[in-house]
Amino acid sequence: MNRPRLREEIRPLLIVYLVNWLFWFLLITLRMVTRGGSFERGVEQFADLLVYSSFLIGIHIFFALFYTIFLIVRYFIRVGRKLGLRPMIRQLVLRLFLPVGLIAMTYSLLVKANASEDFNAPLGPETLNLTGKVKDLYQEDQKQRGMTLFGWREINDTAIDKLVEHHVEWLALVPFMYQQNPDKGEVYRRDQYDSFTGGDSIFIRYIDHLHQRGIKVQFKPHLWMGEGWRSDIEQPDRESWEKWFDSYERHMLHYAQLAQASGADLFCIGTELHTAVINNPERWRELIVKIREIYSGPLTYAANWYEEFEDVQFWDELDFIGIQAYFPLTKKPSPDLASIKEGWQPHLDKLQALSERYSKKILFTEIGYKSEASATVKPWEWEPALSQLTRKKSDETQHLAYQAVFEEIWDQPWFTGMYIWQWDIRSKAENATTDLDFSPRYKAASFTISKGYGD
Repeated sequence: MNRPRLREEIRPLLIVYLVNWLFWFLLITLRMVTRGGSFERGVEQFADLLVYSSFLIGIHIFFALFYTIFLIVRYFIRVGRKLGLRPMIRQLVLRLFLPVGLIAMTYSLLVKANASEDFNAPLGPETLNLTGKVKDLYQEDQKQRGMTLFGWREINDTAIDKLVEHHVEWLALVPFMYQQNPDKGEVYRRDQYDSFTGGDSIFIRYIDHLHQRGIKVQFKPHLWMGEGWRSDIEQPDRESWEKWFDSYERHMLHYAQLAQASGADLFCIGTELHTAVINNPERWRELIVKIREIYSGPLTYAANWYEEFEDVQFWDELDFIGIQAYFPLTKKPSPDLASIKEGWQPHLDKLQALSERYSKKILFTEIGYKSEASATVKPWEWEPALSQLTRKKSDETQHLAYQAVFEEIWDQPWFTGMYIWQWDIRSKAENATTDLDFSPRYKAASFTISKGYGD
């Protein structure tokens, strides 16, 4: 390629690259403005994201797609100018529309074939609460009938109505704190923490409205890592751990103030911070004391199912033992009910022993199963890209997994409820037949849950 031609190619590439960055900059800053923040705060948020490799990779993937579309459009424009409109349309059909159409059709057929399932849901609308009001069964048995909600950007009574229909009486609301990666950095928020912000006010309005509808709230801040996993946070020395915990404590005390001001019914002081728990037992106890000086409601901590819940040394200081209950239950996919129930037995012994040791009831701060055949093998796994082509759809497995929970766990004397991960209000009925994700909405498991919660 000669130099003039090379310059001719580089110029549009650079323009598209810069336009791509401008697009993301405006998207993030204007989103901050529309949510009540300032333009300057939006710029700061954009700058914060630049340290995350996942964000940079995402931007460059988008650029590659954007530039590919640009090259395709430019190619057919040049064909039209050189050969005329009719040859351009013919090439457009043969070289673009037909191949893309065949790929899309093949993908759709494969997804539908993989989603085919000989399963008739045993339960239906007869399990629902159609009164429009929360029955407040918590007052009868002290069981939290909980759900974690996805896709809720504003007060949505239609979504609340559906949850009430399924006997949901508690919702977990999750604000986020951030950290760059497990090996360095402190905890930070994308808003200031010295006063209530627009984002905080949104949670206060949510909680007030949910209370008006008769729904109780667990306020459950999560630490979101740009890279890695929050259970694996490491610091090189004691001084660094103290600095990290100072930053974490500062944010949690802010959220404790928010929980008190909003009247949240339960406050979770941390989620899946295994190494931070092991390395800072006294700091956690001190944090609990400080939180109780601010927040008058009950407290829990959400420990990971794998090792962490047995390593926590401060359960005696909390009101509930919280566990993210993604326990592996079977070794093979497409299990029957008996196999899933059998898989709970070794976990039950540990849970009962832990409850008796601390004289505290156990709350599953998260539990969830995907609607795919291997959901009980590794329940904690998220669906990878193109999983609809590689994994078998199974509403039956999801239904049986929840049925086993209600039959093996729900009535245990040491158990005080659970929060199902997760109910996505953005999902549509027409997509549920091929969806493999956690949300039980529009799936057989939704009625399994409503029956279990309603009985």
